[in-house]
Amino acid sequence: MPLVLTEEQEMLRDSAQGFLQEKAPVAALRKLRDTNDPDGFSRDLWKEMAEMGWAGIIVDEDYGGSGFGFVGAGVLAEEMGRTLTASPYLSTSILAATALKKLGSDAQRQEGLSKIAAGELLYALAVDEGAKHGPAKTAMAAEKHGNGFKLSGDKTFVADGHVADKIIVAARTAGAAGEEKGLTLFLVDSKSKGVDVDRTQMVDSRNAARIRFDGVEATGDDVLGDVDGGYAGLEGVLNAGRAGLAAEMSGAAQAAFKMTVDYLKERKQFGMEIGAFQALQHRAAHLYSEIELAKSVTLKALQELDENYGVAGAICSLAKAKVGEVAKLASQEAVQMHGGIGMTDEYDIGFYMKRIRVAQEMFGDQAFHGDRIARLRGY
Repeated sequence: MPLVLTEEQEMLRDSAQGFLQEKAPVAALRKLRDTNDPDGFSRDLWKEMAEMGWAGIIVDEDYGGSGFGFVGAGVLAEEMGRTLTASPYLSTSILAATALKKLGSDAQRQEGLSKIAAGELLYALAVDEGAKHGPAKTAMAAEKHGNGFKLSGDKTFVADGHVADKIIVAARTAGAAGEEKGLTLFLVDSKSKGVDVDRTQMVDSRNAARIRFDGVEATGDDVLGDVDGGYAGLEGVLNAGRAGLAAEMSGAAQAAFKMTVDYLKERKQFGMEIGAFQALQHRAAHLYSEIELAKSVTLKALQELDENYGVAGAICSLAKAKVGEVAKLASQEAVQMHGGIGMTDEYDIGFYMKRIRVAQEMFGDQAFHGDRIARLRGY
């Protein structure tokens, strides 16, 4: 498939770009940070996004969604990355919608997907339990209890966990930490007895949560997918999240690069614009080519999710690793080429650097995905 957007996808991109530049500029994120907003995003803005069909971007039209698929979801994520838009889009509209769409029962899809599309429910995906990403390392126990289960354990860095109405939890119903077999996904109400949510303010001015589960009861109807066989389904959901993060980081890298080029054309030293210095031109040209490569691998990953969802793991890992590396370079080059002012809070460059670093770690850093690609390819 050609690595270009369709006419509909281009229209979606153009409308999103105008809307977000007006409604959710970096200044909006700065305000959320400075006021220590308890949600970390604007619910009014999220309502507007839902009305525009963004909340249900990958949800089928039968459930009230837009049905734009993963490429459409990536288009929106990229534009959100340009303006560092804070919203529950990744956790709810990509991760949760994918989980329900691919793994949910008819009843779970009917209730969950329709409410996601309407912007009525927020979700969070609770996977990791330590400082580094590792789904197979899940140790949280889901012990059989009567006709159901009791969940006990801690989850860390749960994006939007502090505002979620529903939590998708990975727990171990068999096996031991480090084994892929024995994982099961559960849908848990955040208000359930035994759920304790502790909001965590991240360095990128977003919010996550540490969630403790103390004997939380779950029935068979709360299981997403197969008991003991949830690892493959979880990896599929994470692939969608990784591609979404790659798209967001790509947008952030492009925005940081544009700010840098604009500054090179404006800042004068020794009586001339610093962009005329050959050394800076070489660095800018190198970064431009790397960003174009990042855009291509991201689009390819999103296309694979739409066309070959079950085998898209390797290309999603490649996109997450490569774009994370490029976006980090873009933010570092932006700070360096801006000089001392690049380190000040007055300029927006620091916001891009911080968000990129968090997104780079989320759902696996470059080393994690390098190892994952090797395993998937049988090396």
